[in-house]
Amino acid sequence: MCVYASSKGAINRLAKNLAYEWAKDNIRVNCVAPGVVDTRLLNVLDDKQRAQVIDETPLRRIGKPEEISSVVAFLCMPAASFITGQTLFVDGGFTL
Repeated sequence: MCVYASSKGAINRLAKNLAYEWAKDNIRVNCVAPGVVDTRLLNVLDDKQRAQVIDETPLRRIGKPEEISSVVAFLCMPAASFITGQTLFVDGGFTL
């Protein structure tokens, strides 16, 4: 778990550093940090584990893939042109 957490922190820091360095070239860098999303990877969870994840998520549900892709699409749009160096947590409030 330590290696996983460290690598996530490193990616977020890298995004901030790249955003700062590349801003002069009008290049934006952001991260999207999805929470638990309903994909085939969740098939390893039994009903009790799935219920626990839902219970620990403030929005009380598991995310949908299209909710993650919508955030990525937004970041590519002109409406997001003033966003850089950020990590957007799309996790139903799990990291609150």
